[in-house]
Amino acid sequence: MGAALLWGLLGGSSLVLGALVVRIHEPGNEPLGIVMAFGAGVLISAVAYELVQEAVSVAGGEGGVAAGLLVGAAAFTAGDWAIARLGYAHRKDIAGEGGDAPPTAIVLGTVLDGVPESAVLGLTILQTGEIGVAMLVAVFISNLPESIAASAGLRNAGWTEAKVLGLWTGIAGVCALSAGAGYLLLDGAGPWALAFVFAFAGGAILSMLATSMMPEAYEHARRWAGPATVVGFAVAFAVNSLG
Repeated sequence: MGAALLWGLLGGSSLVLGALVVRIHEPGNEPLGIVMAFGAGVLISAVAYELVQEAVSVAGGEGGVAAGLLVGAAAFTAGDWAIARLGYAHRKDIAGEGGDAPPTAIVLGTVLDGVPESAVLGLTILQTGEIGVAMLVAVFISNLPESIAASAGLRNAGWTEAKVLGLWTGIAGVCALSAGAGYLLLDGAGPWALAFVFAFAGGAILSMLATSMMPEAYEHARRWAGPATVVGFAVAFAVNSLG
């Protein structure tokens, strides 16, 4: 379980890194859009080859994959709607509009995006005994633009640097706990349950990509969004194949 906590913390540490980047120099919208598109490509590859494919593999013909995908998508959509009602509908907004949201909404929004990814890190260690490198890279990269955007907005709203760093450090801790929970709670689970959880995370992540991450990347990166997404997918695929 210790390894799951450690890798979950590493994946969530990019939230803190994003705040530090803003402290040194706030990047322009186009570079952030390219990073977000690259991260989207990595996530697409991770969903296909480390989540859905793994779900089919562990199911052993007992099902759970289709149900997991649909329930994951429904859960993310419901959570996203609720968080939008709290004022954090634009949490992936690179322009920083998400920083105007209440701190509670920022925490819930980031947790909604990050918990399924982090839990899968722990579950992967449980199943294979090692971390899925492509999934870890995907989690790390996908958190970075959101943290930079929200940190910029929070600073513009009058938050101190210490308060911003404290917020993201706490959420990184939640990501670590999610990875630990994925390892601990599913130890001894049957094939259907394991397949369901892998597919659930895949459905939730795909919904997040379609509704917020990829549209936001295209809005700011424009013509570079497509190539950056393909490069991200190719890099993750290569990492997964080599692994």
